[in-house]
Amino acid sequence: MGTVALFGASGVVGHSIVQALRAQGRPYRVVGRSREGLQREFGADPQAEIATWNPDDEASIRAAARGIQTLIYLVGVPYWQFHLHPVLMRRTLDAAIAEGVERLVFIASVYPYGRPRTDLVHESHPRLPNTFKGRMRKEQEDLLLAADAAGSIQVTILRLPDFYGPAVENSFLHRAFVAASQGRRAQLIGPIDTPHEFVYVPDVGPVVTALMDTPGAYGRFWNLGGAGVTSQKALVEDIYAQAGHPVRYSVLGPGLVRLIGLFNPFMRELGEMHYLHTTPVIMDDSALRALLGGVHKTPYHEGIRGTLAALSPAPAATGHPHPAP
Repeated sequence: MGTVALFGASGVVGHSIVQALRAQGRPYRVVGRSREGLQREFGADPQAEIATWNPDDEASIRAAARGIQTLIYLVGVPYWQFHLHPVLMRRTLDAAIAEGVERLVFIASVYPYGRPRTDLVHESHPRLPNTFKGRMRKEQEDLLLAADAAGSIQVTILRLPDFYGPAVENSFLHRAFVAASQGRRAQLIGPIDTPHEFVYVPDVGPVVTALMDTPGAYGRFWNLGGAGVTSQKALVEDIYAQAGHPVRYSVLGPGLVRLIGLFNPFMRELGEMHYLHTTPVIMDDSALRALLGGVHKTPYHEGIRGTLAALSPAPAATGHPHPAP
């Protein structure tokens, strides 16, 4: 097996993939801007190779990709700088091709689908994003799929819905977990009773490593759905029940989100994606399950228990809830 590099390894999905690689005894390279941060997170693992990059410098990107067989792309940007996504993807893709990287795995989102036209969204659903963020994500995917079609590199794309789990702060559920663990009131983005799905982040890593090792995975994208259709309301009630506190929450509607957005750049950007609360994308992942021979999905009740356990002692709820980008 060739070496795997995780570009943007420090996020929670990156850590899940690293755990899967460690379990398989496979070497891997972690790539990020800060050597100190990477050393702190991965330096104790003898399977890990640490590399830094400057995504504005072509030579730096090429050096980070040198000698790699498979590149897993997890690079994030601030929510109000989505215009950078296709720019960074183009630079990384060009560098990977120049260095002879054979395969690239991109961890993507539901944004390029736009408003769902069917109750269940299969990979054949048209990609017609209705938001700027969706268009930027689609542009990333189009760059990759064109390179694969040209024979320059093999590409597979794994599409995730919202996710949750230990250390996942960028989730609609995070503030509910923190508030419930402290017996306080949670502040939620509404409506909270519409159908929704969430992926438990520790489940993602084994799917990614299985996908990248499957020859038939390349040249297209794949959906990974959650552990069934639920709602924010149902999960928040379970979170409080398992935390041993009465359910207490308030709900921010779209009008209040827009008002807060006048003073807060993050909340201003969040308003664009509010359609995911009223017409959420529920994904059909039967193709992925058939390809891999099944996919493990932690039941919500069990995932909630694991997430609450990881919150002890509980941190302060300082982050803003938002969907997986």
